[in-house]
This record gives sequence, structure tokens and C-alpha cells, in this order.
Amino acid sequence: MSKSAKVHTHFHTRVALPGNTRAAMGVILNDRLADYLDLERQAKQAHWNIRGARFQQLHELFDATATLAVGWSDELAERAGQLGVPAEGTLSVIAERSRLPKAPLVVDHADEWVHVVAEALAFCANAARADIEEASAADDAITADLLTRITGETDKQLWFVESHLEPEPK
Repeated sequence: MSKSAKVHTHFHTRVALPGNTRAAMGVILNDRLADYLDLERQAKQAHWNIRGARFQQLHELFDATATLAVGWSDELAERAGQLGVPAEGTLSVIAERSRLPKAPLVVDHADEWVHVVAEALAFCANAARADIEEASAADDAITADLLTRITGETDKQLWFVESHLEPEPK
């Protein structure tokens, strides 16, 4: 769903932000929710299907990534709820709303899974990073702080994943 999509506040709250601000933050939070839930599924796909000499370490790395993505998703959904906006995390909404590159079901080499998970992490972090400014401009410091923290944690996990790739020539 695009930024122009309409998400309305539904639940009463005493949070001192205007309704239009809460609704706009709801769009951002639900967009990121879809992306992070998709990240979780992609990391699990890699976790279940990794093969090769580095199986154990990558299997555990991808599982850790999936676990982190679930936690980040939960925080995004809960912030939407705090703003009176329903969290939209069903599979059909995720499939419609997520902007992550589509993950393969099977790959031929372990490094391909590393690239898939790295791309998904980078997409999530960069999308959240872009939303920080919008949340700040809307005077929603709490959402901006949440996105900042999640982006930093996602960047860290991306570093862990990318560390399993050979450095690219300069």
C-alpha cells in the first residue's frame, strides 16, 4: 500500500496527537509492519532451506533474523494500536502491502540465501529510515524514536548477515 493509502483511526485514545497525524503514522507503521513480517517469512524460508558447509551457522543466523523481525513487527503493530489505528498484519494484507523483493523458494548456493536475507533486511531498514523524517515532521517523536531504534537494530543484523559474504572488489 502506498503512502497515499488511507488508514483511519478506529480506537479511542487520549494520545495527544491530532487524528490526521495518528492516521498518517498508522499508514507508515502498517507499511513497515508488512515489510517486517515479510522479512520474517523470508528469513524462515532461508532458515528451512539452507544447505552446504555453512549450514549450522547460517541456519542459526537466519532463525535469529526471523525472531528479531517478529519482535520489530510486534512493536510496530503495538505503536499503531497506541495511536488508535488497527494493526494490519494478516497474510493477505502483507502480500498486498509489502514492498520487499520477492524471495525464491529454493536457491542453488548458500550465498544466494545470504543475499536474499541481506536484501530484505536492507529494504526494511532503508524504508524505516525514510519514515523517520516524516514522523519527526509530524511531531510524533515516539514513532520517530521507535523507527530509529528499529532501523539501528536492523542495520546491525544486516551487518551480521553481510559478514557472511566475500567482500566485493573496490
